[in-house]
Amino acid sequence: MATWHCKSFAQLNSNELYAILQARQTVFIIEQTCLYADIDQLDLHCFHLFLSTTNDDKTATIHAYLRIVPPGIAYTEASLGRVLVSEDSRNQGLAKILINKGLEELKQLYPQQPIKIAAQNYLLAFYQSLGFCKISDIYLDDGIEHIDMLLAQ
Repeated sequence: MATWHCKSFAQLNSNELYAILQARQTVFIIEQTCLYADIDQLDLHCFHLFLSTTNDDKTATIHAYLRIVPPGIAYTEASLGRVLVSEDSRNQGLAKILINKGLEELKQLYPQQPIKIAAQNYLLAFYQSLGFCKISDIYLDDGIEHIDMLLAQ
């Protein structure tokens, strides 16, 4: 059975961390054919929200993941980043559930903070449907079109 978790970096066990990094590598580097340094210093300061199952051998499988970035780390505002749904868990509505859970956690952790994201441009309508507003022109980040968005308060 899949279970939702929200943990600080220090609270992650080695199996969870390994599974998270593996999922991020699979989606952002392999699937999107984007060679970049995914592991950055931000992870150390973030909360990690993920839906996972524990396998018989005690390893974890990540179905959905995002990191919650405190205000003042990536932006002045709080942020959500590294949003992913694994390939075998797509087309089940998990992305919307993941973002909504991420927003709930973020608002509990950092109440009254504005929320800014750097969204891949092809997801503009998806994020707008969740209340985010476009606040920048399109720009390239690691060769992928992105747009900055702010959650309408």
